[in-house]
Amino acid sequence: MNALDHFRDPDRSTPAVIDVESVPVEAELADRLDLLKLLSTFRRRFWLFCAVVAVCTGAAFVVTALQTPTYKAVARVMISMRQPQVAPDKDQGALPSMAGDSPSIDTEVEVLRSRALAEQVAASLNLDKNPRFNPLLRMRSQSEPSLIARLFGAAPRLRRAITPADTREAHAVVIDRLLSGLEVRRVGSTYAININYVSTEPTFAASTANAYAAGYLQQQLGEKSQANSKVLALLESRVRELSALALADAARLQQYRLANNIPTTSGASLAEQEISTYNQEVAGARAEAAADQARLQTAQKQLATGSTGEDVGEALGSSVVGSLRTQRAQISAKVANMQERYGPNYPDLVQARKELSDVDSQIQGEINRVISNLQAKTDVSRRRLTSIEGSLSGARSTQTQNSQAQVGLNALQQKADSSKLQYENYLNRYKLLSAQSGTEQPDARIISQARTPWTPNAPNKTLNLILGFLVGVGAGVAIIFIAEMVDGSLTTADDVERRIGRRHLGGIPALGSIKGTRGLDPALAVVRQPHSAFAEAIRNLRAALIYNFDAAAQVVAFTSALPREGKTTTATCFARSAALQGARVVLVDCDMRRRSLNALVPKSHNGPTLLDVLSGDALLEDALVPDEATSAMILPLGSQAGEAESMFGGEAMNSVLAELRESFDLVVLDAAPILPIADAVILAAKADAVVIVTRWRKTSEHALRSALRLLPRGRVAVAGVVLNQIDLRKQTKFGVGDPASYYSRYKAYYS
Repeated sequence: MNALDHFRDPDRSTPAVIDVESVPVEAELADRLDLLKLLSTFRRRFWLFCAVVAVCTGAAFVVTALQTPTYKAVARVMISMRQPQVAPDKDQGALPSMAGDSPSIDTEVEVLRSRALAEQVAASLNLDKNPRFNPLLRMRSQSEPSLIARLFGAAPRLRRAITPADTREAHAVVIDRLLSGLEVRRVGSTYAININYVSTEPTFAASTANAYAAGYLQQQLGEKSQANSKVLALLESRVRELSALALADAARLQQYRLANNIPTTSGASLAEQEISTYNQEVAGARAEAAADQARLQTAQKQLATGSTGEDVGEALGSSVVGSLRTQRAQISAKVANMQERYGPNYPDLVQARKELSDVDSQIQGEINRVISNLQAKTDVSRRRLTSIEGSLSGARSTQTQNSQAQVGLNALQQKADSSKLQYENYLNRYKLLSAQSGTEQPDARIISQARTPWTPNAPNKTLNLILGFLVGVGAGVAIIFIAEMVDGSLTTADDVERRIGRRHLGGIPALGSIKGTRGLDPALAVVRQPHSAFAEAIRNLRAALIYNFDAAAQVVAFTSALPREGKTTTATCFARSAALQGARVVLVDCDMRRRSLNALVPKSHNGPTLLDVLSGDALLEDALVPDEATSAMILPLGSQAGEAESMFGGEAMNSVLAELRESFDLVVLDAAPILPIADAVILAAKADAVVIVTRWRKTSEHALRSALRLLPRGRVAVAGVVLNQIDLRKQTKFGVGDPASYYSRYKAYYS
């Protein structure tokens, strides 16, 4: 398969004109995002982007200018966790202090947003009498005739009677409109709450925000005062009931004590104490009686053994007996002394003996008295023990009776104590709330009053313009991509090869975009400016045709999809450039509708034309006309009408082309456009190579594809596509990767 075979199948899935070596590179580049292409697209549509941004920014400015400015006033309240201590035990109020957790603060935010508080604020501001809030007032004002109507005697509008339902609905509308401007927000995680109010009137916004703050505190005070009043009333009634109940239980307890002869002190405790005392006394009395009995028995035993009683313990311890014994000892000593000195009848001795006998009698009498006292003491101890034992027996009997009655006493005592305790608790609670009445404090306080805002918070002109600009940027980018997707024109070599699947043979610049060639005719520019970028582009086109085929293409047909693509100019410049390089070139006019090559033929020429040759009326060499600018020859079509289709498709045209092949190195056919004229399809099948000229950024991709479909498959050698009339000044910015996009870097070679 030679290179020409690649151009003969327009339906190949892989572009036939792309080299095999370049396919992996293209596939690799297709997998990544080409930022240069995106930038090129943006630069190509820059003014469209600017227009969209300007429109969106202008629309934002207009919308902002038409908006009614609103003002926001901010009042700030703070939930107080610590209240001043006015009454003792303040935390025991009817309503407990607010908890400091987050749900409680959020609940207070919802309270500030409630309709109940809104109704209170609306009443304080008299919003029911404000026409801006109350629709009934506006209806009344609209129903009244104007001053001009009253001057001209116009009848007032009929007004229906306002019902209570209308009043309720109007009040609901007032509350809704009041709430529409309210915004309540907690300040972060603190106890502070911002009360924001937005209105078209700055003074009203400030007064409403302050009214909300004051109303919130007043609502808290009212709730606490109302709660205290209700609780006080309930406590008062309950205290009366509990007082009567406590008195009745105490009376029943006292009656039970009296009925069962139970002392005021606990009966069981008193009896137990008495028994314990008696037990102790019995033990003591028994010990004492036993001791007295032992002493008595000891004394009796001593007396029974012949003792005079002097050795009895009680007698030995008696002071009287001791004194008498001392006296006896003295007398006895006196008697002994006198017996030794005097005789037995000595009067003083007799008297002394008598005194001694008296003392002995006294001692014996005292001893007898001691023994008698001991006997009496023993009897007393016995009687005392008997008496105490009797009392102990009585106390035990009383304890038994009291124990039986104590069960009922305990029940009554517990009931009385419970009634008394409950009464005291309610009474203390009543006294506490009575002391707190009138000293209630709200759980919040105002820490910042709302001030009248003189700068509107909306609309935010700067923000709106920035948003408009950003929306414009986004819309501009979107519209650029949409425009690129909708735009089917061809701009770069990549567009031709990627979207059409044909080889890009080259790009022909527009003379107006090249310095030094502006204003020249393209056909003359090739001759007069042989070193210009335009002439070099034509030579590049010829080189692309020469070196991309196994055999040189001798007959080259120039055509286009639509008229006014520049195919005739391109064919003329191509032929003249080849002639300037020494080739034998003939330029054949094959466009029956335009016949543009007639302009290159001198007006004085009246010789035969191509149609004459095809019809057999003239020889080929007689119809050829020399080009005045170069050594090329021109075969004009002529001005007479004829059936070109039958002539171009017949053997006569084949013969002409065969003869031209023998005489010239290059035969250039200026064919008609493919879509409107069938001549181009006929001539394309006879040419060695077909060059399709496409106007840069004008010819659509769909038109070019339609033209390629009309060419017979396998019979037309489409060499490729030429982009014509490229604006190099724009292509350097738009066509990334296109050869012409680097013109700014190599244009110095043409100076």
